[in-house]
This record gives sequence, C-alpha cells and structure tokens, in this order.
Amino acid sequence: MQQNIYDNPEFFQMYKNLRESRITYNDFIEQPAIRGLLPDLQDLNVLDLGCGFGEMANYMIDNKASQVTGVDISEKMLAMARKRPEIRYIQGSMEEIEFNRNEFDLVVSSLAFHYVEDYKTLIRRISEWIKSNGYLVFSTEHPVVLSNKIQSGWVKDSDQNILHWPIDNYGEEGLRSQFWGIDGVIKYHRKLSTLLNTLIQNGLTIEGIVEPESSLEGLEKMPKLINERRRPSFLIIKARKTVISGQ
Repeated sequence: MQQNIYDNPEFFQMYKNLRESRITYNDFIEQPAIRGLLPDLQDLNVLDLGCGFGEMANYMIDNKASQVTGVDISEKMLAMARKRPEIRYIQGSMEEIEFNRNEFDLVVSSLAFHYVEDYKTLIRRISEWIKSNGYLVFSTEHPVVLSNKIQSGWVKDSDQNILHWPIDNYGEEGLRSQFWGIDGVIKYHRKLSTLLNTLIQNGLTIEGIVEPESSLEGLEKMPKLINERRRPSFLIIKARKTVISGQ
C-alpha cells in the first residue's frame, strides 16, 4: 500500500500552508494543464483518485458532472474535503479500493500516481472501471524530475546560478526517497515508455500529452517558474478507453 505521508502532522501542515498560499506549481502549471485536457463534464460519473482537499472534485461538480467520488488515503485531507454533500468521499488506497466494471465515464488523478508502487496493476484496474469510450486523465511528476537517485535539484554554480538539471538513473525504475518538507517521502520513478505503453496495453488510446509551462500570471508571481522551459516538472496524459465489442 502507498505511503500515507499526508497524515504526518508536520508534512500535512506544510502542505496545507503551501496550497492555501495559492502561489504554487499546482496553481500556475499543473491544474490549468490537467483541466485543459478534461472532456466535457456534463452528466458524467467521475472518480477522482488521490482527491486530497477536494479541489478537483469541487471543480467537476461545478462543471455539471452528475456524480463525483473522491478517494484518498489521508483522513486529514478528507476532513478538509468533506464540505459538499453531493460529493462522495472514501478513505482508502487507490491500489486496494474496489469498484464495479464499467462504472465511471471519467477517472481523473492529480499528482498521485507517482506515489503508487504497482502502476501496471493500477492502470489495469482503472481500465476495468471505465466505461467504453470513457476517459482517464492524470498528472504525474515528470520522469526527468524523478529519475536521479542521488540529486533531486538543480546543479548550481558557486553564486547559486542554475547550470542544469541532472538526469541520471533514468532506466532504473523504482523507489525514490526524497526530501519534500520532511525526509523520507517515497515516490516511484517510471520511464516515459512505461507510463505510455501500460496505457496502450490496457485498451487505452492516448489522446493528449502535455508537458506544461507556467501561465503568465504564474511568471509574474513566481519568476522562478521560467525554469520550466529548461525541464518540465509535470506530465499530463489523456487516454480514452477503446470500445470493446460485447461490453
């Protein structure tokens, strides 16, 4: 089961303060990009995996989804999310939770899949939950960001000017333990080919891939986001379930 880092009080408070600042990579890069890949939400039955505070679930209900189910492993996150009775929230690991075959029109996940150890099994199960012609839209940390086992930041000169981003260990998929607010945050690196081929092998046709840069507002409020042009932090993928005869 995935690590439940978000119920660590120190980490949760750090993350809550960060998101409430509204000056984040999520606000200016990842969220605009993932929302831009979503299909028309009207009348859709949607599953949000790794729903966190419920911001995406709220967005989907506000945009006329008929039903939204949010799943998160963190009770602290769900306690913040449970404010709208029309959204169903379930505490649990996305690796273990069960749903019916062909239950959802859309499965969406924002920056959660890189916490999952068994990506291939997860995608197989998600494909079963999605109706024919339904969609999976998800964001994840970009493989070039996660690959290096030793260094997880920019290489800088003695004056702290950025020189380059170090890509190493790219072909060695698996666990990465990083510092992000606290030590020991566990994520999983996968090659781009693994991310994409696993979708294809489970009947999902790739319809869009985005390696987003910052909005203009983001560049004004967070000038360092200009570095996204040197290497992307995130990868966003949209895939549609191929119609299977007899389903």
